[in-house]
Amino acid sequence: MIHQYKNNGYNIVLDVNSGAVHVVDDIVYDLMKIVEKLLEEGVPEDVNALTRAALNEEILPYEEEEMKEALEEILALTAEGILYAPDIYEKYIGDFKNRETVVKALCLHIAHDCNLACKYCFAEEGEYHGRRALMSFETGKKALDFLVANSGNRINLEVDFFGGEPLMNWQVVKDLVTYGRSLEEANHKKFRFTLTTNGVLLNDEVMELVNKEMSNVVLSIDGRKSTNDKMRPHRGGQGSYEEIVPKFKKLAQSREQMNYYVRGTFTRNNQDFSEDVAHLADLGFEQISVEPVVAKPDEDYALREEDLDRLFAEYDKLALDLLERRRAGKPVNFFHFMVDLEGGPCVAKRLSGCGSGTEYLAVTPWGDLYPCHQFVGQEEFLMGNVDEGVVRTDIKEEFKTCNVYSKDKCKECFAKFYCSGGCAANSYNFKGDINDVYDLGCELQRKRIECAIMIKAALAE
Repeated sequence: MIHQYKNNGYNIVLDVNSGAVHVVDDIVYDLMKIVEKLLEEGVPEDVNALTRAALNEEILPYEEEEMKEALEEILALTAEGILYAPDIYEKYIGDFKNRETVVKALCLHIAHDCNLACKYCFAEEGEYHGRRALMSFETGKKALDFLVANSGNRINLEVDFFGGEPLMNWQVVKDLVTYGRSLEEANHKKFRFTLTTNGVLLNDEVMELVNKEMSNVVLSIDGRKSTNDKMRPHRGGQGSYEEIVPKFKKLAQSREQMNYYVRGTFTRNNQDFSEDVAHLADLGFEQISVEPVVAKPDEDYALREEDLDRLFAEYDKLALDLLERRRAGKPVNFFHFMVDLEGGPCVAKRLSGCGSGTEYLAVTPWGDLYPCHQFVGQEEFLMGNVDEGVVRTDIKEEFKTCNVYSKDKCKECFAKFYCSGGCAANSYNFKGDINDVYDLGCELQRKRIECAIMIKAALAE
């Protein structure tokens, strides 16, 4: 299975099953799709047979000898196993479904409350379809104990302090970090703490602890002042841009521009989102993520299918801008353009993604367990609590079998081993089934992968 496309003057061919990327000339590019079809029809892997068949199949502006030379190159790549490679993963899917899983990460909803009123917030300004609440230290301790007890032999564990706005419960964050560190040596574990914040309550004390204890920190900002303040205002309507930018810049610098992201959301209101990324880069941020909003179609800011062409063009524009910055010695890491073409994630992650519902769980302020933060408040996905553990093992088993081969739309998609089947929550919220897909998100993901590979190709010259 191959995927061919042209971008920024490059003819790019991705061999989906091997992960190999080829930048080719016009004749090889034109012949590749024909060869794939001919091989599927049973034409022998012989240069003369393929040349005759290709000449009969298509009218191409090339001489026979040119085609023969190009076909020899194609067959050589095929023999190396980096073109038209077979799918070696699907035959293991039975073993994959029956694999033993352990919990390795928790999203601690340290605060179901927020001091902003972001218009697109899936958490309903921090309430998650329920009541406002702050997690107690005792509940947080039980959550960390649950993680240690259910992590098997895994040493490295992850805990994200999330909300709402976690800094509204800062003392408990501090106390839980201390408690987590106290568990490490005796249990042969190592905690990796992260924090997601809107920055309103960010101060020197917070920065000091974050820099000492947090492996990563996510700083929420949508880009330009007009963009940010339209969608991320205070409850009284005033914008948040002016108060958070100086704090975010200070924190990014204090972390030497590493181990953080400024993370934004673009909506139908700012389809020129590459300008927001550029604005953040011009402010000095080097780790940036600006992601498409996921919203009900009736929301005025929701992205629609008719927006796709413009959004695709915007991603192309962004890719070129980031490429120019890198060549000028001012590199910016854009989260959705970061792909590893040499190593990449392990097989389990390639097939099933984030591990929600199995290896990754969300914990509410009162200790309830859900498959991930986006399912919190949907009672049909309540899996248990930190006192009793996971009692709805049927939900766990359902998520365990969710993979790129359980989704019909993923099977023939070139991006399946990069997105790992997409977000289960988005699939459920739009299609009522975690084994379906969020179609608009898939279109944008495919485009992002194309742009990311183009950047790699350009930098390899």
